[in-house]
Amino acid sequence: MRRRGFLTALLAGAMAPRLSWADVGSPAVLGAAREAGGGYALFGIGADGTDRFRIPLPARGHAAAAHPTAPEAVAFARSPGSFAVVLNCVTGAVLARLEAPEGRHFYGHGTFIAGGEILCTSENDFATGQGRMGLWSRGLGWRRVGEIPTHGIGPHEIRRMAGDVLVAANGGYRSHPAQPGVKLDLDRMRPNLAYVSADGALLEKVELADDLRPNSIRHIALGRDGLVGFGMQWQGDPAEGVPLLGLHRRGAAPVLDRMPVHEARAMAGYVGSVAFDAAGDQVAISSPRGGRVQVFDDTGRHLQAILREDVCGIAAVAGGGFLLSDGLGGLMRADGQIRPLAKRPGRAWDHHLVPVSA
Repeated sequence: MRRRGFLTALLAGAMAPRLSWADVGSPAVLGAAREAGGGYALFGIGADGTDRFRIPLPARGHAAAAHPTAPEAVAFARSPGSFAVVLNCVTGAVLARLEAPEGRHFYGHGTFIAGGEILCTSENDFATGQGRMGLWSRGLGWRRVGEIPTHGIGPHEIRRMAGDVLVAANGGYRSHPAQPGVKLDLDRMRPNLAYVSADGALLEKVELADDLRPNSIRHIALGRDGLVGFGMQWQGDPAEGVPLLGLHRRGAAPVLDRMPVHEARAMAGYVGSVAFDAAGDQVAISSPRGGRVQVFDDTGRHLQAILREDVCGIAAVAGGGFLLSDGLGGLMRADGQIRPLAKRPGRAWDHHLVPVSA
């Protein structure tokens, strides 16, 4: 993106009306779900588990990107998907429909930089297999204004760090929308965690040892002092019980979890979400396939296993612990023990609870 276009986008965004997340009840998280009638919606959810708003979606959602100050959210299609919708969470209006460029698909995640004026989307160039981040200007009517590389294959989640550094979870294998759910080139996969500047320069890349190369890096959580947690999905035999959580600070070697082998096997080789608690002292990973959440301290030492059928969404809760969601409509608080908050019969929460920072 050219500097002039970037500055024009910032100026246009500065002139937008000023509403806040308080105008929609100050939700703690966003979550997509399938409803009892078979439709789909994005919900704003309070820390107490109550619905703060509901907005219909055109199809199954995955994750969302919450604007850092304005009550706006970008809801992404289930990966591999070609659409994302920008929603006014006050009125429920669709502000824009973003379509992946020809030859691309979205991976279901995105994040904001430049104070919320630029949306970054994780994308696949399925002709080459190379990961890209699309750049979309809020101030210019959500127009696509550029793209940068993720420096890997199969980028799933991307997150913004301090200074608009972007960290990308490059899963390492190819996919194609004509073959949804099929993982291509597993024999050549090479996952990595890449730190990328806003202009696309590679700042640092982290890869695991060769024997862990089948461990696809998929999800990211940000802790304190630059600590990054990443959740993985093992493409080998789940009975091997490999580590599924990594911790990394720039300039240092990655640290892998010290989960008991029987718990690692019970995770079925799959992490659906990862999150740090509000203090940054603990980090949790979930497995809907294994029906459990594993909690660690910030050095990777295992603290607790929480059993819950089809659990996946995780987010920090003010005051300590985690907010959890499951595919059976349940919302729970986990702070050493499970505390049910809400049960929505017929509602099936999708994989992620996305924090609303404002």
